[in-house]
Amino acid sequence: MPEITTPYYQMDLVALRRNMKIMARLRALSGAKTLLALKCFATWSVFDEMRPYMDGTTSSSLFEVRLGREEFGGETHAYSVAYADDEIDEVVSHADKIIFNSISQLERFEAQSEGLARGLRINPRISTSDFDLADPARPFSRLGEWDMARIETVADKISGVMIHNNCENGDFALFDRMLAQIEGEFGALLHKLEWVSLGGGIHFTGDDYPLEAFAARLKSFAETYGVQVYLEPGEAAITNAASLEVTVLDVLNNGKDLAIVDSSIEAHMLDLLIYRETAKVAPNEGPHSYMICGKSCLAGDVFGEFAFPAPLKVGDRISIQDAAGYTMVKKNWFNGVKMPSIVLKGDDGELRLVRQFGFEDFKSNLS
Repeated sequence: MPEITTPYYQMDLVALRRNMKIMARLRALSGAKTLLALKCFATWSVFDEMRPYMDGTTSSSLFEVRLGREEFGGETHAYSVAYADDEIDEVVSHADKIIFNSISQLERFEAQSEGLARGLRINPRISTSDFDLADPARPFSRLGEWDMARIETVADKISGVMIHNNCENGDFALFDRMLAQIEGEFGALLHKLEWVSLGGGIHFTGDDYPLEAFAARLKSFAETYGVQVYLEPGEAAITNAASLEVTVLDVLNNGKDLAIVDSSIEAHMLDLLIYRETAKVAPNEGPHSYMICGKSCLAGDVFGEFAFPAPLKVGDRISIQDAAGYTMVKKNWFNGVKMPSIVLKGDDGELRLVRQFGFEDFKSNLS
C-alpha cells in the first residue's frame, strides 16, 4: 500500500457512526425519512457505513443524482435550480422523485417527468441564516416559489413539496416557530400533498439537541397533514466525522509567529474563505500562538490563529477539525497544490488509504 502522506482528509468511522445512530433514533421516533444531501458530502467510499441508517440521497445536479442512484441506492430525489434540455431525460432515469425549483420548469418538463413523483420547491421567505450569501430566503431569492395563488394553479401536477429554509440551525424552538409560520401560510396546500421535505440545515446531531422534542414535532406535522416527512441532512450526518491532516512546512515571524502547512483553504476548505471563518484546531491550548497559513499564493490563505503547548517546527502535524462537510465536494486544483488523499480511520484506529491524487488528476481537469 502506498505511504499515507499529508495532506489528507481523515474520515473517522466511529464518529460517523455516532451521527448515524442519532439519525436512526430520529427515524424511529418520528417516522421521518432521511436523505443524505450530496451537495454537502459525497464521499462514496463511506456510503456503506451510512446506508443502513438513511433512506437515500437528494441531489442538486445530474451528476449527483446519478451518484446517489449508483453508489447509495434507496430513494433517490432529484432537485436542481434549473434543469437543461439535454440532461432532463438522464435525470429522470435515475430518480424516484423529481423536485422542480419553479413552476415554469415544472410545466416545461411535465411530459419528461410523467410517471415520477413530482414536487415543487416552496420558499417560505423565513430562514435561520446569518450569511446573506447562504440564505435561501434572501430578498429576490431564486430558490423556490412563494405565491400561493400561482402554486395552486399547478397543485394537481405535484404530490409533494420541498421547503429548505434552515441553515446551521441548532435552535429547536426557532425551528418550531418557523414551521408554525409555514403551516399558517401554506397549510391549505400541505393538506393536499402526499409528502413534504423539510430540507437540511437542522443540527439535530449536535450535543444537547432536544431530539425527542424534534421527533415529536415532525410526527405531529406528518399526522396533521397526512404526509410522509423527509429531511435532507448534510452536515448533520457528518459533523465532527473528519479532519484535514496537514504538516508544517515552514515557520517564520513577520510580526507574528506564522506556520505554513501543506494545504490551502482556497483549495481544500473553501468555505473558510467564502464565509470568512476560522478553522477548528483541538485542543487549541498552550502558551505559543501561531497563525496557520496555507501554501497557495493567495495572501489571505489563512486557517486562523491557534494556541499550541510547544513551539511549532517543520515536520509537526496539525489536525484541522470538522473537515467533512462542504470540503471534499468543493476541493479544487488552485495553484496545483497537492490534493488531499482520502483516508478512513477504522474502529481500531488503523488508517486505510482509499484514494490518492496525482499529476494526472490535475492535468485531466484541464485541456
